[in-house]
Amino acid sequence: MDPIDPHTLMGLALNQADLAPAHGDVPVGCVVADASGQVVGAGHNRRQVDQDPTAHAEIIALRAAAAQRGQWRLDDCTVFVTLEPCPMCAGAIVNARIARVVYGCTDPKAGAVRTLFQIADDQRLNHRAEIVAGVRADECAARLSDFFAALRRLGKK
Repeated sequence: MDPIDPHTLMGLALNQADLAPAHGDVPVGCVVADASGQVVGAGHNRRQVDQDPTAHAEIIALRAAAAQRGQWRLDDCTVFVTLEPCPMCAGAIVNARIARVVYGCTDPKAGAVRTLFQIADDQRLNHRAEIVAGVRADECAARLSDFFAALRRLGKK
């Protein structure tokens, strides 16, 4: 029996996503859980507030998990993220040796684990992660749709 409940842990990632709009960032959230289901890292998008193009939710959560564990190899961990990872984040997932990626909604413009590319489980790379798509996808997509609709109402890009 898998000790990790994807529905509950995606809920924690959604909670992280809800923090991002307060500082003008796109609502994407991520948690990293170890094999027992214990959260060892969490993050949400911080590109705007930090003025850092690499401050994606996954990168922040992976850094927190590595710091908490005192090692960069996270090979017994699962990433739960509300939006399909982009190429940068998928590459970081491979480099961290993540065992499994669970994501909510697909990203038709930058999705790099299923939609446009399959980086996280590409057979040519030295590590591959199991991919689980569509966990609480409607809730994840709604966060993004609501955020961008609000920006359009304000006349912002």
